[in-house]
Amino acid sequence: MITPVFVFRTSVTHQKEVNYLRPLLNALVDCKGRWNFDLDDCDNILRVEAKEPHPEIISSALQAQGFLCEEL
Repeated sequence: MITPVFVFRTSVTHQKEVNYLRPLLNALVDCKGRWNFDLDDCDNILRVEAKEPHPEIISSALQAQGFLCEEL
């Protein structure tokens, strides 16, 4: 079965912010999932490869931490 990849535009710009979000994203993405940021991209892309959770949950969780996060 193919695992979906969700792509988000974010306002995360520094590695220290990624480190801050790491526990949250690890908790949201199941143990078989993966996530990463591309901070070199102009949209500071977050890619999440996981069966769960739904993209809205990821967006809401990052927004609750004060970051822009919208699915592309």
